[in-house]
Amino acid sequence: MTTLPNHLLSFLFVLIIIGTILVVITDERDSGKKIAWILVISFLPVVGIVLYIMFGFDIRRTRLFNTRRRNFLRFFHSRADGSIRHVLFGDDAFNRVRPEYQELARLLSKSNGTSVTANNDIEIITSGKRKFEALTQDIRNARHHIHVEYFLFKKDKSSRLIKKLLMQKAREGVKVRFIYENIANIKIRPHYFKEMKKAGVEVVSFTDPKFSILRLSALLNYRDHRKIVVIDGKIGYTGGMNISEDYFMRWRDTHIRITGNAVSSLQYSFMTSFINSGGKIDGPLTEYFPQQAKFPGNDILMQIVPDEPDDKWPILQMATVWAVEHAKDYIYIQTPYFVPPESLLMALKTAALKGTDVRLMLPQKPDSVYMGPANRSYYNECLEAGIRIYEWTGTFIHSKTIVSDDYLSVIGSANMDFRSLEINYEVNSYIYSKDIALANKSIFMRDMQQCREITLRQWKSRPWYSKLGQSIMQLFAPLL
Repeated sequence: MTTLPNHLLSFLFVLIIIGTILVVITDERDSGKKIAWILVISFLPVVGIVLYIMFGFDIRRTRLFNTRRRNFLRFFHSRADGSIRHVLFGDDAFNRVRPEYQELARLLSKSNGTSVTANNDIEIITSGKRKFEALTQDIRNARHHIHVEYFLFKKDKSSRLIKKLLMQKAREGVKVRFIYENIANIKIRPHYFKEMKKAGVEVVSFTDPKFSILRLSALLNYRDHRKIVVIDGKIGYTGGMNISEDYFMRWRDTHIRITGNAVSSLQYSFMTSFINSGGKIDGPLTEYFPQQAKFPGNDILMQIVPDEPDDKWPILQMATVWAVEHAKDYIYIQTPYFVPPESLLMALKTAALKGTDVRLMLPQKPDSVYMGPANRSYYNECLEAGIRIYEWTGTFIHSKTIVSDDYLSVIGSANMDFRSLEINYEVNSYIYSKDIALANKSIFMRDMQQCREITLRQWKSRPWYSKLGQSIMQLFAPLL
């Protein structure tokens, strides 16, 4: 016989399920993501509710993030002088951007306010070996500080060498600050980072470890996916490559080495993460934002744009949609993970249907078993709209780039998926330059030689079980 307490527990459980589903429905995010969460909660109520609290609850506008942002802004604006603010937030270079791209530059400045910078020189790095050689040499030459922020920092031979160099520079008196992402590096024992601390490296883990439901959700869900190095405030690195031999020796990826005023914007992004993670910056800020050398022959315009849960708007998603919608001749995109929000998918299809040459390059062999079906679950509608899809046949392509109309280039850490465009801490570089765009376009064309193009006819003839699996995966793709 069922007892009254059992009836009450069942009733409460149903109320919790209904309440959670109502929270999902009233969320302002993408409807595809809502449907995926409702399916999970409906079929696996207990597991679904727990997963939603841990991974699905939108805490972008909660007190946790608002407090962190206010704390950093209070620190920065109390110590930054007029020259630093002018480099970061001044609009001297804005009018030098082509008029048709000034809308984009204005939109991007709405994230953290950093504006277009001039007087920059950029090296596009497509070889992990080149990145390793350049980075280690720049670390050896550092005199005042080295700031490092990576999603992955592994324990293989090359990674340990970089760790050893950082420890050596700290012992020499160089200020070395290091941010590591909690969950991505969970397999690495604390001792690995304690060795760095003993050598004088100022090490912080990205998320505040104090326990609460919001902080636990932030720890598990809101990942620091950035890749940033700033050396002496004069040299910066950012892009897709983490610290691992996968990137240095095996995978195809894209990174950039920057000198010039944009390094100050990269520095500002690093400081935001470091202070918010419990770190401290001592000394005058002018030591970290030095006056840059002039590059009269390579005066490149660019914006460093971080995206984070602290922001009210998913700025990188909005900017990507803008770039696709405004591409006239072509837009070429490389990404390892293609699970686009509805707005981006519609923009891509619309661009192709109106005659823009839209091309996507993705890996033939993803680095996880579920990302292949997830990526391919969008192929059919893209191909039907006229989007050309190329699969990289090499080991793995991890590059995250956009090039459009021989002027706009985007190189950064953000993938074309929900996690990067709505959840993670990311950073992209927007470069307004014909020369850089032509170089980026040339790289894309060269990479096409190691790809196979997927045609609509081929895709329609795939086995029925592949079609079924990809259709099922598309329902849950927004949660990946």
